[in-house]
Amino acid sequence: MTKHAGALLVECLRSQGTRRVFAVPGESYLAALDGMHDANDIELILTRHEGGAAFMAEAHGKLTGEPGIAMVTRGPGATNASIGVHTAMQNSSPMILFVGQIATWMRDREAFQEVDYRAFFGPIAKWAVEVDDADRLPEIVSRAYSVALSGRPGPVVVALPEDMLSGATAASAGAEVVVSRPWPDPAAVDAAMARLAEAERPMILAGGGGWTDAARGLLKDFAERNGLPVSCVFRFQDLMDNHSPCYVGDAGVGMSPYMKDMIRQADVILALGPRFGESTTDGYTLFEAPDPVQALIHVHASDREIGKLYQPQIPIHAHPEAFLEAVSATWLPASDARATWTAQARANYEASFDLPPQPGDVDMGAIMAHLRDVLPEDAILTNGAGNFAIWPAKLFKYGPHQRLLGPQSGAMGAGIPAAVAAKAEHRDRMVVCFAGDGDFQMTGMELGAGLQADCQPIVLILNNGMYGTIRMHQERDYPHRTAGTAITNPDFVMLGKSFGYHAERIEETGQFADAFQRAMASTTGAVLELMIDPEALTPRATLSQIRGD
Repeated sequence: MTKHAGALLVECLRSQGTRRVFAVPGESYLAALDGMHDANDIELILTRHEGGAAFMAEAHGKLTGEPGIAMVTRGPGATNASIGVHTAMQNSSPMILFVGQIATWMRDREAFQEVDYRAFFGPIAKWAVEVDDADRLPEIVSRAYSVALSGRPGPVVVALPEDMLSGATAASAGAEVVVSRPWPDPAAVDAAMARLAEAERPMILAGGGGWTDAARGLLKDFAERNGLPVSCVFRFQDLMDNHSPCYVGDAGVGMSPYMKDMIRQADVILALGPRFGESTTDGYTLFEAPDPVQALIHVHASDREIGKLYQPQIPIHAHPEAFLEAVSATWLPASDARATWTAQARANYEASFDLPPQPGDVDMGAIMAHLRDVLPEDAILTNGAGNFAIWPAKLFKYGPHQRLLGPQSGAMGAGIPAAVAAKAEHRDRMVVCFAGDGDFQMTGMELGAGLQADCQPIVLILNNGMYGTIRMHQERDYPHRTAGTAITNPDFVMLGKSFGYHAERIEETGQFADAFQRAMASTTGAVLELMIDPEALTPRATLSQIRGD
């Protein structure tokens, strides 16, 4: 029996276990939308902007380990969605973006909304492909899932020409793909354990994609059993129980001086899954390239990441979970030096929560202390990019069941879509998004997507009337010569209410606890606008101090 390829595409999604699609409709993929009409087992969440759809797909991929699926139209739709593809690549999140495309016979004529997707997405996706033959759709979709999930997880872009998608085919969907997981060489594992056993100042750097709840548990058990300090890289603070005596803080943007010193002084570093980006290395200053002073053991599921920047003394091509399974019964010899090293690092981490009072009437330090006390043990936190993101990054302690969704790419606007996607996946869990006033206005319209899909999060808008990160850099490098960073904002409370959310404005710290209680009780999500003094630009340095007044 024949059907149009749009129906076959939906069959392929179903065969791969897809449960949700994030989309902005477009005329270039009408056949796929027609196929979705009868797909009652696949939830279609309509977003307000293609960037929002892509951000949601990326967040779904990071949260669940399944490829997040987005569908957008050609040209402007695809280019709008590219921000989410870039974020998925830098976050190592599995994601597939399906893009409507011009008819095959129009190619290379600069047709309406024509884009060469292989060329456009090639540098920021793991694979970009265009399907010319409807009969090959099952093959291409299966490969897309395999590529997105294999090795270092990441985004795949599949272009769907309009005439191919509406054409007839008798092909059938393929079976659900099974992805292999590289297992470590036993000799390399033995060498790694021997090196750690000799170390007086070891540490674990954990990060990257592909982590499961089981892997997080194995990491905690291995670290605590052997007294090894664990630092998580930028935006991956939820990989390790922050309440563990072995968790010592994050190695990311705004890295604490004690963390920089610790990485420099470490004699052995066991890197489980990170890619050694700019944030983790403090601008590539904490390690010598190509041969670090620290003895480096690099465990990664992709052979392309091992030795890409820094040559490890012990390279281990393996999924971090497979490595942790291999050492699950390993006990390192007791070491007073190692115990002292770990205890001091933990003390430094605990001390990082001791903040001076913040300028202005709303003290985010006090608010974060309240959130640490009242958020459920399975809460999910999200954020976009800006100075405000330091609060969920460094002033919250993630328990074993709490999650953080944030963009390693530094993409503003990622937090709201991520929160909607998280709430869609876990409607019974509390999802809290941190957003700056500028950051919120990038994708704030996705509150409408949450309203329509009945998956409304709680949103905290930290309003200081400016693009705070850029203002910080301006004041540091060009004191008193600011331009383009002041923002005239709308009434965020009225805006939140217009989307059907509970909304309040917080003008002094004492108002927050009761307001947040009302937000948690709301069945339609909430928007809380926190009026932050412009001087409160970072937790430990005011705007005037940064400027050098």
